[in-house]
Amino acid sequence: MSFVTMEFYGESIQKMCSLYVLTPDLEGPLPVLYLLHGLSDNHSVWFRRTALERYVQDLPLIVVMPDAHRSFYVNDKRPGGLNYEAHIAGDVVGIVDRTFHTVRDPAGRGVAGLSMGGYGAVMLALRHPEVFSLACSHSGAMQFAHSPSHIRPDVDEYAELFDAGEYDVFHLARRAKRKGRLPALYLDCGTEDPLLGINRQYHAHLEKLQIDHEYTEYGGAHDWDYWDLHIRQSLAFAMARLGRQA
Repeated sequence: MSFVTMEFYGESIQKMCSLYVLTPDLEGPLPVLYLLHGLSDNHSVWFRRTALERYVQDLPLIVVMPDAHRSFYVNDKRPGGLNYEAHIAGDVVGIVDRTFHTVRDPAGRGVAGLSMGGYGAVMLALRHPEVFSLACSHSGAMQFAHSPSHIRPDVDEYAELFDAGEYDVFHLARRAKRKGRLPALYLDCGTEDPLLGINRQYHAHLEKLQIDHEYTEYGGAHDWDYWDLHIRQSLAFAMARLGRQA
């Protein structure tokens, strides 16, 4: 297995960017899982705080860890805002496909993450079925753009982005259901996690819409002990569904 650090210019955000890649020493094309970080972290955190490299060492899977700062993975239309949705779904996927022998099709791409990144993974897969066929969320911040009053005070500045359900994963699930373009979905949350309530609400929402998904609660809190343990569920879910295609 190889560990790669990449520095590249992100056209969508008009700045230099960093990402990490774990890639097996196998002939491709290989599927790719994009692994997203939480609000207070960056692209290095999954590699630093978990045994991810050990978990994927025998898998025919490329894992990409991009940086998105505190963006919630959305296109911020306010003055000075940056287009991180376009960056992840366009710039990052593009540079990875140009650099590695990947399955260049949504059937070979998934996105996963924790907290802010769990929300981001589901949002990106629902908004971009032409890019991702699968999303996994651990302890996802599903309240973002849905119920601003429950967002932490330090991210209240995002409230003005919450128009017309553009980034509300509850609304996006309804829209994707109508269009018949639904990703495979896996969600989990710890029973001691402060985001458990909103994850239960989202699970109930998907059930009401009759959207097929997997949802599980495990003992644990909003911390790295939990995420290090349960990233393995996302990897198993992804490997069962992301195909190797020419």
